[in-house]
Amino acid sequence: MEAALGLVFGVDSQLIRDGTYFVVEREGQIIGCGGWSNRKTLFGGDAMKTGMDIELDPKRDPARIRAFFVHPAWARCGIGCAILERCKKAIQLAGFRSVELVATLTGEPFYRACNYSQGERFEVPLANGLTLPVVQMVKQF
Repeated sequence: MEAALGLVFGVDSQLIRDGTYFVVEREGQIIGCGGWSNRKTLFGGDAMKTGMDIELDPKRDPARIRAFFVHPAWARCGIGCAILERCKKAIQLAGFRSVELVATLTGEPFYRACNYSQGERFEVPLANGLTLPVVQMVKQF
């Protein structure tokens, strides 16, 4: 996990600039966050970016679900579902007919329960020869 911090699990500041990143707070503490994107980048933080992050065409491209995290003390309390639903409404309003994401193996059951279909499994290269196993997932509206 330490090898993935900053690279894969870092902030993508483009989501913040686009206004498509949401947080849930409780007593001044962030307990969950996540967002969506109409840009090409599928996963990873600013450290993974290598050029322009072009906008997608809603008529032919899927939107992206990005950077979902829920504090472990708040797992299974509906926070992830609430953020995902907020994203879905915004994605549909933007004219997208489908959405895709890259889930960690621990996140895969959550997205499956939200009717996302499993796609390709692959490994993201990390520092020191380590890899992070992930799965691409998709959903049609």
